[in-house]
Amino acid sequence: MKNQNKILIVDDDKQVLKTLEFLLETEYKFIKTIDNPNLLPSELRTDTYDVILLDMNFSKGQNTGNEGFYWLNRILKTDKDAIIILITAYGDVELAVRAIREGATDFVLKPFDNDKLLATIHTAISLRKSKNKINKLSQTQQTLTRDIEKQHSIIKGSSIIMEKIHNSVKKVAKTDANVLILGENGTGKEVIAREIHRLSSRSNEAFIHVDLGAISPNLFESELFGHKAGSFTDAKKNRTGRFEIANDGTLFLDEIANIPLPLQAKLLSVLQNKEVLPVGANKSNPIDIRLISATNKSIRHLISEDLFREDLYYRINTIILEIPPLRDRGEDKIILSDHFLKIFSEKYNKPSLKFSKNTYDQLMNYNWPGNVRELQHTIEKAVIMCESRVITPNDLLLKSGELATDEKTPLKLEEIEKKAIIRALDNNDWVLTFAAKELGIARQTMYNKMKKYGLQ
Repeated sequence: MKNQNKILIVDDDKQVLKTLEFLLETEYKFIKTIDNPNLLPSELRTDTYDVILLDMNFSKGQNTGNEGFYWLNRILKTDKDAIIILITAYGDVELAVRAIREGATDFVLKPFDNDKLLATIHTAISLRKSKNKINKLSQTQQTLTRDIEKQHSIIKGSSIIMEKIHNSVKKVAKTDANVLILGENGTGKEVIAREIHRLSSRSNEAFIHVDLGAISPNLFESELFGHKAGSFTDAKKNRTGRFEIANDGTLFLDEIANIPLPLQAKLLSVLQNKEVLPVGANKSNPIDIRLISATNKSIRHLISEDLFREDLYYRINTIILEIPPLRDRGEDKIILSDHFLKIFSEKYNKPSLKFSKNTYDQLMNYNWPGNVRELQHTIEKAVIMCESRVITPNDLLLKSGELATDEKTPLKLEEIEKKAIIRALDNNDWVLTFAAKELGIARQTMYNKMKKYGLQ
């Protein structure tokens, strides 16, 4: 069966065209010949070719190769990935070599060696396939990146605190400073990290998200730093670690407080030396990354408990950004709700949906323990389940226990105690000793109460 690849031959010598067509038609189904290069522009506008065989001289008495250079450049302007093989006489070899420097793929000499010519074309077609594959992967990556950025697009909101966060992000993004993002689960720490990357000079490079809480300690080094084949039982082939994949781009280490203490020294060494040593390798590889870390825990508290290295903490927190919980963001709840309603109304083909006034009131009064992530999922479910054009409070399916209570509503003693403990912990960066001292209770008592209220 003949190859489906398309080949275009451009030469003013009709005998050469016939010879090449006769040679190639046994292997290739689509062969087009042109004896006048002036027909090239219209030909390339109406069709595409995997390989173009191009003569270097067309006018009688010309042997400078200037005509070949001219058409080579014209073709490459039309298609920068075009595969062009030059046809040249023995005396034009130096010109052909120069042409390759300017973008030609290869050259063949007259008179032709049939086997060498076929081998050259085969190689050229393989190169074309590789370029097409790379272009497709690149386009796929760009599409995925745009989709991810759309899904994680930062919402400035109207609250003063989010305005400050957004202004800080714009300042930090211009630098390569390491950033530590703090905040409860679901507050949008990854959104902030992606926005920093998007606004940085590394925006065209990779953004690699690593959830350290999901990596087994046994695979920590392999996942982050890579390994060589045979370095351990299941290492059947070489693996590139996340640090090297993120080279020249941004590495986002999510849930960094979950790294076991013994492994923190290895991470610190990589950050200090700016090089990684894959498991089983003898030579380190240099890296150039922008590091962003995030956690929902108090690292200062972990340091006081000897669970996190203080030197690693100062290595990752050149800049600290603390993202407020959604309950403290006022009217941002409404802005975000409208944003998610627009997204999911389009996704589920319900463009006319809107919230009722009572629904807006409930969105504002709810405490949102799961923060922005919970709000997003709530609006998506409401859009799916709503049977009319107006989303009512019943469509939100919110937990009644999380609805904000009136200030005059009496609180139980346990609720008051829990709030006092949380406030003391917040005031002291969750260092038990200092928080217990503020409350005037023993450290062990403080620990027991935290355990009782699920604050550990």
